[in-house]
Amino acid sequence: MKKTNSNTVLKKTKDIRLSIQFSLDGFSFCIQDNLTKEALFFSEYLFEEKQVSPEEVLKIITSIFTSDLNLQKEFSSVLVIHQNELYTLVPQKYFKEEKLSNYLDFNIKTLKTDFIAFDNIEINNSNNVYVPYININNYLFQNFGEFTYKHHISVLIEKLISKNSIETLKVYVNVSFSTFDVIILDGKKLKFANSFSYHSKEDFIYYILFAFEQLKLDTEKVPLYFMGKISLESEIYKITFEYIRNVFFKESKNTIFKNLNLSTHDNYILLGS
Repeated sequence: MKKTNSNTVLKKTKDIRLSIQFSLDGFSFCIQDNLTKEALFFSEYLFEEKQVSPEEVLKIITSIFTSDLNLQKEFSSVLVIHQNELYTLVPQKYFKEEKLSNYLDFNIKTLKTDFIAFDNIEINNSNNVYVPYININNYLFQNFGEFTYKHHISVLIEKLISKNSIETLKVYVNVSFSTFDVIILDGKKLKFANSFSYHSKEDFIYYILFAFEQLKLDTEKVPLYFMGKISLESEIYKITFEYIRNVFFKESKNTIFKNLNLSTHDNYILLGS
């Protein structure tokens, strides 16, 4: 397991908030000043390989909580972010809480035992219906008591829309090691949101071009912004640049990157600003 964290010691221990993000690929957390919202500390654990189940992830998370003293502080609030592909977006006018499983049945295979939750995305007048990893929620409840939890795509959409003021089409691609998210905005209007698994650079560019084709976007004109686990040297970046003319990185202005050995487009969901 590879660990990266701030090269500073967390000095403030009162009135701090914790944000946690986890997936089958890894676990990360950010500690902020509750009043100023300044990021004080960040840590990321990347698993050696993608885990096969939430149960395997929980074993690793339990070990991390036992050894990482920064997770054993007193927090004034805790946000837990579930990252997976088990979700679907439903416009508010079509949404009924009693039909959560019906919405998911159109897109993913669910089990009768699955717990289904939803996030109300007010900024987009929609709801994200998803399957959280309830076993991990239960473990975190034992550690923190009550906390707020959301799906990563909800947080990503909220951040991107709130920061996007120019009325033009933009494609955002948030990259993890085995999955990536594509968000397409026209100003503050969400036009497309989906997540894909990939095993090769060919898979990667196929799904991106699929998204462009679905909305009839011009690959010569519409800009694409990368976030997450991608660099200029990576094969997935190079193949994207072959097919799409305007490719950029969505850089964060978060000052914590001064104390991190990470690119400023990395970990946008927790550190983007």
